[in-house]
Amino acid sequence: MKKIALFPGSFDPFTKGHEAIVHKALNVFDHIVIAIGENTSKQSLFSIEKRINHITAIFENNKAVSVEKYSGLTVNFCEQEGIKHIIRGLRDTKDFQYERSIAHMNFELGKIETVFFLTDLHLSAINSSIVREIAKSKGSIDQFVTRTDLLV
Repeated sequence: MKKIALFPGSFDPFTKGHEAIVHKALNVFDHIVIAIGENTSKQSLFSIEKRINHITAIFENNKAVSVEKYSGLTVNFCEQEGIKHIIRGLRDTKDFQYERSIAHMNFELGKIETVFFLTDLHLSAINSSIVREIAKSKGSIDQFVTRTDLLV
């Protein structure tokens, strides 16, 4: 039986830090589903279609990675897809405090285990919110995001 994990997020945009977490997780899991959560209360910079196309292109030669969108609770999506593990990247202790609470709730709600991967040190400063602000101000985000040409 294949070990499948879900990597949920808004990925607005999907950074090199996210990309590195997927590569690390592929050392543990047979397949990673990158799931873009639809959040109608959140104003995104990049459309969900652009984000899906962007991430799909990054992993186009890797059949062990797929990209989907979902709405609602992450644990419900996991249950619907038969996924028992969620992966999350941690940059610092602040991330851990936040992610630990979510991991506990996901386990209580759906018996979904969360597996944490540490972000590579040289990528730990990359934050989607900051990258989004740089992009909004017409700055170059090429050093933080792979294949930025697909986000334009």
